Amino acid sequence: MQSEAVTVEEYINELPEDRKEAIQKLRREIKKNLPKGFQETMSYGMIGYVVPHSLYPKGYHCDPKLPLPFINIGSQKNFIAIHHMGIYANPTLLKWFTDEYTKHATTKLDMGKACIRFKKPESIPFKLLGELASKVTVQQWIDCCETVWKRK
Repeated sequence: MQSEAVTVEEYINELPEDRKEAIQKLRREIKKNLPKGFQETMSYGMIGYVVPHSLYPKGYHCDPKLPLPFINIGSQKNFIAIHHMGIYANPTLLKWFTDEYTKHATTKLDMGKACIRFKKPESIPFKLLGELASKVTVQQWIDCCETVWKRK
């Protein structure tokens, strides 16, 4: 379920009340912890945090017109999703997150390759997700992506 919103504020304003508060809190936590250089934008119909073309002119390898994506947060039909590309690309970061999750959450981890899902907004471990956002700098993310793309 992708939004047609053009701005982050427009996206948040169209959310149902029960989701709006959780998305705003998640957004604040990510922005507070995200290393300098990432840019907030609308990306794939969600709130996105990307490496802007000004820092990485090559852009996203799948579509170089797009900036390099890193994190997206969005409200889907049945859950709130956090798409964190770093946990997909970095096994060490994934292990750290899955180990820490059990210390910060009372619910079972519902996760795909890069997507963490929360069916109930009150079950979101905001501080942990903020800490996760802090773990990768822009340069580390660029280096990781270029290493993976070279292998392919």
